[in-house]
Amino acid sequence: MDVDVVVAGAGPVGLLLAAELSLAGVSVTVLERLTEQNQALKAGGINGRSTQLLARRGLGARITEEAAKHGDGFAAFTRERTTPGANGRPRARLGGHFAGLLLNTESALEVPPATALPQQALERLLGAWVAELGVPVLTGHEVAELRQNTDEVTVRVRTSEGTKAIRCAYLVGCDGGRSTVRKLAGFAFPGTDPLTTGYQAALTLDPAVPLPTGWHATDRGLYVYGPKPGRILTVEFAGPPADRDAPVTRAELQEALRRVSDTDVIVTEVESAARFTDNTRQAATYRMSRVLLAGDAAHVHPPFGGQGLNTGLQDATNLGWKLAATVQGWAPDGLLDSYTTERHPVARQVLENTRAQIALMRPDPHSRAMRALFAQLLEADVTLTDVLGTRLQGLDVRYDAGPRTHPLTGRYMPDLPGLADAMRLPRPVLADLSDSAGLGAVVEGWSDRVDLRRLPERPGVTALLLRPDGYVAWAADGAPDVASLHEALTTWFGEPR
Repeated sequence: MDVDVVVAGAGPVGLLLAAELSLAGVSVTVLERLTEQNQALKAGGINGRSTQLLARRGLGARITEEAAKHGDGFAAFTRERTTPGANGRPRARLGGHFAGLLLNTESALEVPPATALPQQALERLLGAWVAELGVPVLTGHEVAELRQNTDEVTVRVRTSEGTKAIRCAYLVGCDGGRSTVRKLAGFAFPGTDPLTTGYQAALTLDPAVPLPTGWHATDRGLYVYGPKPGRILTVEFAGPPADRDAPVTRAELQEALRRVSDTDVIVTEVESAARFTDNTRQAATYRMSRVLLAGDAAHVHPPFGGQGLNTGLQDATNLGWKLAATVQGWAPDGLLDSYTTERHPVARQVLENTRAQIALMRPDPHSRAMRALFAQLLEADVTLTDVLGTRLQGLDVRYDAGPRTHPLTGRYMPDLPGLADAMRLPRPVLADLSDSAGLGAVVEGWSDRVDLRRLPERPGVTALLLRPDGYVAWAADGAPDVASLHEALTTWFGEPR
């Protein structure tokens, strides 16, 4: 082999996956078709769970520093929309939006708030981290052909100097919604065709014709201005664009914004602009033998709430340790297939909620009636607000990790003192919160791949077995059941030495 894993695509998902694999001791090379970063407007931030998972790898300070350069407009936008509502109740924080209806969560969620970090800035941050890890990122390298057999994948790559072949054990397509890897490998990609044309842009408007900030539903569709000054998004229900790839002109943006806002707004300058649709699709499986998919290569949907970026980042952390274990030969049977088993339903739920948002955005009378009712429910029903808020943030994810004998089993790890430091590397951790001498003896056979850490006591939990992606594989709230712990260790981390 030339390398253990080839990752196609140097966006945030591909870079994070490459870092996870490198930290786990797997050789990895990243191929990127472009020679310079794509400056088209994309996601404007990462959600609380993504902030948390990146901080777990030691990137918290870098994210905070980078976000400080971009967060002023977002902070002001948030302050304006977290004052007490019509019912007089205080609102804890702005939890995103659903079809342009703001979610003001009234109960504190046990995760950081969303971070205003543009996708390009996140990509640069992850790129610097990957460079520090010594991972090669080859720009101007386009996947042109692939062949796989039972032992390896041969990737033929097109460059400015000709073509070359790279042999690897596994290939992962993180190359976006029009993924070349997905097409060459033959993954089925079913879904629903687009009904809309949308624009995202960073632009300058003539102040003589002001445009109100926030989300606004109109007779022609929907638009949002903000939270960052000059950032707009429009959605119109006149079918998909005739040519999605044609350059977006200033005149085209101005006409679209005038139609949907019913104003004579004047666009004086365009910094960045892109079209989008509500094309919604998902790969039937995320693995075909030695070729896998992650991020937009595996699932596409409208860009509402930055869910695509955040879902992709969590794909990467779920896949990274499982693929590393498979390459290194200690993965139990079925571990790599559990990537599809666990992540496919999560993305399917994202696709469903974006389809539901499109239904609530339609300008016809029936849809607008449903939108009005939905808005009333969000204002009146705390439970519904929190359900949607946790779903959009990915906080309701619970994997099937075996018998659910403890409420934490299958869920993301709790915030415990010392646990974040224990999870800096993508290695499993058995956290002992009861000073049980027996745990050390049980985990001894896995000491080459599972770390045992002693943590301060906490009511309701005495021990936690944590996967490298931060999810709980086993938990106890009393005397640890040695047999069930042994079973969980074997299920997720292979046979003992």
